[in-house]
Amino acid sequence: MKNAVIETRALRKVYAAGSEAEVAALKGVDLLIHAGEFVAIMGPSGSGKSTLMNLLGCLDTPSAGQYLCDGVDVAALDAEALAILRREKIGFVFQGFHLLPRMSALENVAMPLGYARMPQAERQQRAQAALAAVGLGERSHHKPNELSGGQQQRVAIARALINRPPIVMADEPTGALDSKTGEEILALFKQLRDDGHTVVLITHDAEVARHADRILVMRDGELHQATDADSALTGTLLGANT
Repeated sequence: MKNAVIETRALRKVYAAGSEAEVAALKGVDLLIHAGEFVAIMGPSGSGKSTLMNLLGCLDTPSAGQYLCDGVDVAALDAEALAILRREKIGFVFQGFHLLPRMSALENVAMPLGYARMPQAERQQRAQAALAAVGLGERSHHKPNELSGGQQQRVAIARALINRPPIVMADEPTGALDSKTGEEILALFKQLRDDGHTVVLITHDAEVARHADRILVMRDGELHQATDADSALTGTLLGANT
């Protein structure tokens, strides 16, 4: 059995706690994801899936419970140690590509390495290799407006991989792409899994979730295991209507 890279125990998130507007976004979530898994987390708007991703990505803190990221208890880290963990352990990919328009693809990909104080020549070499790995080695000097949507998402994935994190978290990464390009991006995530990365994909789309090894469903702040994408979609819709 491979080691767990993501483990939560009774994870809770409450907004406006103690007030009349209190909302329990997560209600005691237990989650275990092992190294090299490709896991999809589905759910309708307001189900808690984005809140869960923010906690897993160390972008927010839980109200209660425990989160172990690659064996490290996140609650025990100060702000600096948390930033280092986030930089070294987790790569983020979003629906909006979040590329800086005045920078080339190479510069966008190399940017996270600047925070690690890596020499410029080494940054560029690693960024070029990352772009080549996603099939954009020959487009490294193009700016975002000179690239297609699918190419921009590949640049964003290369940037997420530049620090060689064990975990890649993707929030609706195909949402802004046509279906053919979306399939290409999902094939790339499968390749990342095959290369040893752990991929956590947030989506509302059952067709996208089918590409994962395992599907989980968030419903009313609770996490449920799904047997397949169809049951996940049915459960999600039922949860949205109750």
